[in-house]
Amino acid sequence: MGPREVFEQMRQRFVANEVGLDGDRLAEDVVIETPFAPPGRPRRTEGKAAFLAYAIPGRAALPVHFEQCRVLAIHDTADPEVIVVEYELGGTILTTGERRSAAFIAVLRVRDGLITHWREYQDTFAMVQSLAR
Repeated sequence: MGPREVFEQMRQRFVANEVGLDGDRLAEDVVIETPFAPPGRPRRTEGKAAFLAYAIPGRAALPVHFEQCRVLAIHDTADPEVIVVEYELGGTILTTGERRSAAFIAVLRVRDGLITHWREYQDTFAMVQSLAR
């Protein structure tokens, strides 16, 4: 599996309201980066176990039911292991019933069918505003 196929699996997991980066597709030494993470959230996590220990409870606590992951564009790079994905997650805020969405850009590196590096740029302002209502 290449990066496009792995992202498609992630997209399906998002709308199934599961952790998008699951243990089946993560390399043991994966690096996950969210450079614009809000205060209190990690900007870099190294290793599959460390990421899952953070992501699984974090997703369970997020009061959002995702219904849509709309891919805006997928850009191939000169490196066949790497793609850049522009996408939007949309869903319902469980505390208010409002439907909201937020934009993301991700750089995904996949080697031998496993994610070795994921860097995601999130519209954290939109996310915070949605959850604060």
